Amino acid sequence: MAPPRSTRASRSRPSQRRVALRRALAAGFLALFFGVALWLGTGAFGEAGEEEVAPPATTAPKPVPTLKIVFPEGFTRNEMIRRVGVVRNIAQRKRKITPKLSGATYAAASRVAKLPAQFRGDAKGIEGFLFPATYEFTAKTTSKRLVADQLTSFDRNWRKVNLREARSKNLTPYDVLIIASMIEKETIAPEERAKVAAVIYNRLKAGMPLGIDATIRYGLDIPGTEALRVSQLESDNPYNTRNRAGLPPTPIANPGLASMRAAAKPADADFLFFVRKPDKIHHFFTASESEFYAKACEYGFGCG
Repeated sequence: MAPPRSTRASRSRPSQRRVALRRALAAGFLALFFGVALWLGTGAFGEAGEEEVAPPATTAPKPVPTLKIVFPEGFTRNEMIRRVGVVRNIAQRKRKITPKLSGATYAAASRVAKLPAQFRGDAKGIEGFLFPATYEFTAKTTSKRLVADQLTSFDRNWRKVNLREARSKNLTPYDVLIIASMIEKETIAPEERAKVAAVIYNRLKAGMPLGIDATIRYGLDIPGTEALRVSQLESDNPYNTRNRAGLPPTPIANPGLASMRAAAKPADADFLFFVRKPDKIHHFFTASESEFYAKACEYGFGCG
């Protein structure tokens, strides 16, 4: 007898063509898989299978230390030279920084600096043009740069001065700067600047010597802490405004903007004299010579 036929359909054997197709598809999937893996690997590794080294982190540059130098209003060039030297020493001692700035280099740079163009026909030196202010500098800042900054500040502030009234009195811009320097040295109270300017204008108009002792101190290099001797008051120095009429040859200091403005526009007053009060800050102003001497005696400046 023939064996009974199975009720489950018998599985037919795949053809060779189908087998080849299956193998081709499998190979394609494998190629795709390894290609993606290789691409992903290259993202995390420089070359396939080789770890990529991250670039070194950049270090932020160290900030350049900034220093400051203060030139008060009324400082002379010589005082500024000394101040530069002091600030350099402080930078070396306290900040461990050696600036290019020094008293010697500042003296040289200020001596040869070009004056503002409008003053070159009249000016007799740099005094008056080294604008007093606070300046920042670094260890690499040169004295030439600092002087240039001061001259730039001078030019910027001088543009704020209205010279109309001074010109009506036949005063040149340099005359105004000289007057401003005297105001700077003679006043402490801000409200007195224009009054001192009025005294100077009125005395110039009357042909009287100005009698400002600060000019003598400048000409003979006598500090304010030292009393003037009779021989110095009577000296023939060109800066002696006690025995010479008119303005001194040059500014006697480097004035700030307030004194420049006062020098260009004095108070509308007939004052011819002023004397320092006992508080050593304010002055008594008058047009009367007898009243001036009476107040001078009262304030302890001698009678007779």
